[in-house]
Amino acid sequence: MRPPLLFKLLPSSLLPLALLTALLTPTSALRITPLAPLEPSPPGLNQPSLSQPSPIKPSPIKPGPAQPTPSSPDKAAQTKPVQASPAQSVPAPAVPGPAAPYTATPTDPLYARQWNLDAINMRSGWAVTGAQAITVAVLDTGYVDDPELSGRVTNGYDFVSDPGRSGDGDGRDADASGVGQFRYHGEGVANIIGAARDAQGMAGINPLARIVAVRVGGEDGMISVPDLIDGMRWAAGLRVAGAPLNTRPARIINLSLYADFIPLTGCDARVQKAVDEVTARGVLVVAGAANDHADSALYSPAGCQQVLSVAATNRAGRRANYSNYGAAVALAAPGGEDATTLVFSSVDGPQTRNGTSFSAPQVTGVASLMMGLNPNLTPAQVTEVLKQSARPFVGGQCDPDPARSCGAGVLDAGAALRAARAALGSSSSSTNSGGAMSPLTPAPSPSRAPR
Repeated sequence: MRPPLLFKLLPSSLLPLALLTALLTPTSALRITPLAPLEPSPPGLNQPSLSQPSPIKPSPIKPGPAQPTPSSPDKAAQTKPVQASPAQSVPAPAVPGPAAPYTATPTDPLYARQWNLDAINMRSGWAVTGAQAITVAVLDTGYVDDPELSGRVTNGYDFVSDPGRSGDGDGRDADASGVGQFRYHGEGVANIIGAARDAQGMAGINPLARIVAVRVGGEDGMISVPDLIDGMRWAAGLRVAGAPLNTRPARIINLSLYADFIPLTGCDARVQKAVDEVTARGVLVVAGAANDHADSALYSPAGCQQVLSVAATNRAGRRANYSNYGAAVALAAPGGEDATTLVFSSVDGPQTRNGTSFSAPQVTGVASLMMGLNPNLTPAQVTEVLKQSARPFVGGQCDPDPARSCGAGVLDAGAALRAARAALGSSSSSTNSGGAMSPLTPAPSPSRAPR
């Protein structure tokens, strides 16, 4: 079986490390992948972007306040339409104080099975100095009240407009709660990014991350373009007609999905426009490359400009047999295969799944740590540092066929975070002395796997 797919990301060529001096100069100032992999199939029209059904049963909607808050809003409490008004200001994300680094080995019981964290050199990343909490929007199957994210997850907004596909009896409303067989999907993505260090369940990459759950996937696991683009704009703090303003705008949007109901012939112009709008606000868009064993450039958002698209690798560090590939991919992260799945926490019990849907949030988690460590980093800078610091694929390429490329290499959390910290020091020195930042060369990690 092939894993569920999500959106994909933007292709860009690697820059020489010396050019990072200019790239990292401070300036003022986020696809749903399916479950376990399915048999590779050619890209086509209107194929579900989520994975195959899971044993999870539809859950009842949880009541709560209508404005986005860490509790669950009430479906019945409909908000009045809000007309788009570019003249109105949008609240800036809160910037909490610095936190201590996570240097100890996690004691969460599933950690011993999270082989992917060693594959991305996560312990080396945790050893880097602490960071501020960054808000990440997970556009997926919706909100689940999971104790792994207690106090840090917000029930955002439900953008599924078709009552026939919503599974909750209505269209868009202020309750983003997930329903149906795929609700575990968004929950798992969020936990990979930010599950707590609480000696329970799994270990998240950034236990400080604040998650805003935005529902764009219907009960059927399908995503329409209008729902997707409105969800992206809302997550970034832009006005969306009919929805309240998001008072917790994200700095990163995770899209472990791809858009349905359109031909797979390249980035949809409407999706590209939304990506451009949120990127202009300093929001990084990370997407799964999708799981069709096809060229990711054909997918939205994976094939869109300014999207950080992530392919999946297996435990051997090569391209997973279902993962999309090609020039649109920026880098890769573990996604697993049938014999070596990834594991993550869920209120319904541990889940073992494969897919680029679960590769993308690993990159998102590391990117959130980078932005927390160095808030001046722009989306383009984060993307380039992640690519420049990526570990080369075993044998020099992810697939025997050079056309099936997987970007710059495999995500290396330790190297990326050391690079972000070095850029922070250079930025401070530049600010104090008026000089330019020195070139950034990621330091080699002693715990990297053999080339």
